Amino acid sequence: MSLLNATGIDYHIDRIPILKAIDFHIEPGELVGLIGPNGAGKSSLLRLLTGIETPDRGEIRLNGYALADISPQQRARLLGYLVQGARAYWPFSVEKVVGLGRIPYQKWWRQSDAQDQLKIDQAMQTTETLAYRNRIVTTLSGGEQTLVMLARIFATENQLILADEPVAALDPYHQLHVMEILRQHASGPRAAVVVLHDLSLAARFCDRLYLLSHGRLECCGSVGEVLTGENIARVYGVDSQIECSEKGVSVTPLNRIGEHHP
Repeated sequence: MSLLNATGIDYHIDRIPILKAIDFHIEPGELVGLIGPNGAGKSSLLRLLTGIETPDRGEIRLNGYALADISPQQRARLLGYLVQGARAYWPFSVEKVVGLGRIPYQKWWRQSDAQDQLKIDQAMQTTETLAYRNRIVTTLSGGEQTLVMLARIFATENQLILADEPVAALDPYHQLHVMEILRQHASGPRAAVVVLHDLSLAARFCDRLYLLSHGRLECCGSVGEVLTGENIARVYGVDSQIECSEKGVSVTPLNRIGEHHP
């Protein structure tokens, strides 16, 4: 049984079609990449998969249950969502922000205990944010805040993480680090979905890819099936150089092909 399964998803905003007839699934142990040009519908699909938005048509099931029927508390335990450009707007310490990830396990009358603190420390260790633990989160750079918000998700120990462009504001070291820890998370019963613009990172770390364009699913499958010169030219409007080596696949955009309207 798929961990998450979406079938026949249609979604509109102000009567404008954003997604059309999307089928999507993710299996335990997978890291799945959502790729496509700006405006393709990637972020909208991610919000639907978290239950933040509701599709106009279609069904989304998590662990076999309709997503809409799962209680908010249980959904918060199962699903972790990192929004695009994740930022903190509260003048709290980093440790306190990461600790918010333990709220789905706490009763209103109980404060954090030793087990909660252990998970908080482990999350900061995983994301290399321990050095910031006493800093006020709003004083950190955008990239550092993204790592803190990711640590908050790891503190929750979600079964499925959905991350929207988690590496966009990060330097190369931290881009690789974030992809590595998402890859490590996606093992056993756990999985992750990540929206990416860097096709080389998608090729290197993801098990499968979904390529969206104009709100439709252009293709899905293995890296080799999706990242072809023909697909990249048709969807992105660029010629590209695709190289395969023992270290993986790299995709280098070479030049634009005329005008391209996403």
